[in-house]
Order: sequence, then structure tokens, then C-alpha cells
Amino acid sequence: MKAAVLKEIEGLRRLTVGGLREKYREVFGEESRSNHREFLFRRIAWRLQAIAEGGLSDRARHRALEIANDADLRIRAPKTLGGSNAANQSAVGTVGGARDKRLPQAGSLLTRDFKGETYVVKVVAEGFEYEGRGYRSLSAIARKITGTHWNGFLFFGLTQEERVA
Repeated sequence: MKAAVLKEIEGLRRLTVGGLREKYREVFGEESRSNHREFLFRRIAWRLQAIAEGGLSDRARHRALEIANDADLRIRAPKTLGGSNAANQSAVGTVGGARDKRLPQAGSLLTRDFKGETYVVKVVAEGFEYEGRGYRSLSAIARKITGTHWNGFLFFGLTQEERVA
């Protein structure tokens, strides 16, 4: 790591929480919602290193997009001045990426026997359909069926080894 970046990170240790919040605003371009000193220090130090060293590799970025594609993301609207109601609104979206190789093609039906009941899920182009409702991930459907968190691929038997025949 470059000496200048190391020196700047060491200088962060002497800042107050207010100083760290100001530095956070400078580095990230937005206000921090946190007043936790150690959290602010770590986030700023990480960002300074990422700027200096170039951030994630293309391979790591691509893998992160693949992982994120399996889950719904909540995107918060920025807080606005003047008490606007926009601060309480949020949008849900997904990150684009290649379709997972473990999934069968659209139109296929996935079945799972669980506690004496048979559950059927239809694979559609934009996700899955269960009980007439659309879902973005199999994990969300497995959670609805079982009431607890499950890996959706594991719950429906779509592990890599079982698909190779």
C-alpha cells in the first residue's frame, strides 16, 4: 500500500466522530447514517484503499453480480431536505446477470415433497411462480413453505451434482 494512503488512514484515528462523518461525506459523497466511530473508520479506510489500489477485479465484480442476482435488493431513496415524504419511499430491483446454470428452462415445474405435502413451483423467464404469485428467488419460496431460511437450490434439489446426468 502507498505510504500516503497509509498515513491518511493513520490520521483517521485522531479524528472525532464528527470529523469521521465529515471525511465520510467527502470520500463517499453522501451522509453517513452511523455515529459508530469504528464503523466509520473502517468504511473510510476501505474506501481510501479501494481508490488507491483500483477496487475489485472484474472477476470479483462479476461474481458479486451473480450472487446479487439471486436476491431482491432494497434501494433507499436519498433523504431530502425540507421534510419531503420521498425519504420514506424505497424501490426494489434486481441486478442483471446471466441466468444460473442450475435452473431448468422457463416453463419447467419444480416439485418438492415436504412434511407430507407436495409443492409445485413453475420456472418463468423472470423468476418463479408459486401459488399464483411471482418470486425472484427459490429461497423466498422455500422460506414461505418452511417458515425458516433455506437455500432454494438445495430445498428443490437443484445442486450442481444432481443436474449432471
